Amino acid sequence: MKVILTEDVKKVGSTGDTVQVKPGYARNFLFPKKLAKPATEANQKIIEEIKKKKEHALAKEKKAAEGLREKLSLVSCTIAVEAGDDDKLFGSVTAQDIASAFEQEAISIDKRKIVLAEPIKKLGVYNVTVKLHPEVSGEVKVWVVKK
Repeated sequence: MKVILTEDVKKVGSTGDTVQVKPGYARNFLFPKKLAKPATEANQKIIEEIKKKKEHALAKEKKAAEGLREKLSLVSCTIAVEAGDDDKLFGSVTAQDIASAFEQEAISIDKRKIVLAEPIKKLGVYNVTVKLHPEVSGEVKVWVVKK
């Protein structure tokens, strides 16, 4: 049975694809969960409209992410932490700490978008990557100083 996928389905296809599946799979899984529609001309047109709207929304998101990247390149944050004699931190600076520091600067960044290879464990200046969009990432400067 040929169906048009309305959502991405693992191991089957992505939104807008016309795929061949077994009738039972379509009837019992795809159609009830509204993951697919029968492959007809009318449904194909509907799916094309949905696809265009999604692409437009993604383009809008990307533009907003690029604007935020420009804003982030001009801003840095300072995190004051307890440290020992040899500039080693008693704890570590994590993505949550960085997100909180930027919220004090009136910039909202989700902690899951902050990419740290490993937690920061020494005093200093670090360039931290922030993944704002699948195609847009920026760098922010984080100063880790002694309290």
